[in-house]
Amino acid sequence: MRGGTGFRVYAIVYLVFLYAPIFLLPLFAFNDSTIIAFPLSGFTTNWFKELATIPALHGAVQTSLIIAVTTSILATCLGTFAARAATRYDFPGKGPVMGFIMLPLVLPEIIVAVSLLVVLLGIGIQLSAWTVILGHVLICTPFAIAILNSAFQSLDKSLEEAAYDLGETRWSTFWLVTFPLIMPGIISSLLISFTISLDEFIIAFFLTGTEPTLPVYIWSQLRFPTKLPSIMALGTILVALSITLLMIAEYFRRKGIRKTGGKDTGGFL
Repeated sequence: MRGGTGFRVYAIVYLVFLYAPIFLLPLFAFNDSTIIAFPLSGFTTNWFKELATIPALHGAVQTSLIIAVTTSILATCLGTFAARAATRYDFPGKGPVMGFIMLPLVLPEIIVAVSLLVVLLGIGIQLSAWTVILGHVLICTPFAIAILNSAFQSLDKSLEEAAYDLGETRWSTFWLVTFPLIMPGIISSLLISFTISLDEFIIAFFLTGTEPTLPVYIWSQLRFPTKLPSIMALGTILVALSITLLMIAEYFRRKGIRKTGGKDTGGFL
């Protein structure tokens, strides 16, 4: 009994410590003061309106969107290939190969970022949005594989075998049978990869060129106290967008499992 009570207290304290900063963001974003402190002085939406008047912010948003969209497409394509190979075929070294691909999930991002920076500069590649995309694809692909592995494992192999028996080729079977059934998993992978890329800071900080991403821009503005309220407003928008995308991704993930008749073994929410 005491153990259960202690665990509940620990869980509550942990959740408060984890999510309190997120709940404080909108409070200060709507606070009519340039000082981030209690007590709150009043309600205002001026900080959100101010975001529309900052050209540098608009450029950072555009860069981040281009990087996030490109990353999500590339990571999902690579994740589809890898997940299909892992769930449908046996080949020498399958375990070590898949483990190596999934390695960025457990490596500290600072190590990945510094390693990529050294390698890219060593072979003469200039830092740009494409180097950030390269780094983001590296860390997003394992997430895409994890999502699409579940989609392929839930898919009944007999459906593909029936298509082969009816004279379809491997490509036409994938396009006409497999692809529609795993589509919810693909959409979920796209959304998760987009969210990770849009919010990622460490790799973008090391690999960005003259056009900073949105997280890098936010970090650069933290040096100016008068900019903090507008950064709080921007952070509130980003949190709301991230939560929305994650909820949509989880919806499509569960929809895909129900569509293929598989078993839900856990998700993002």
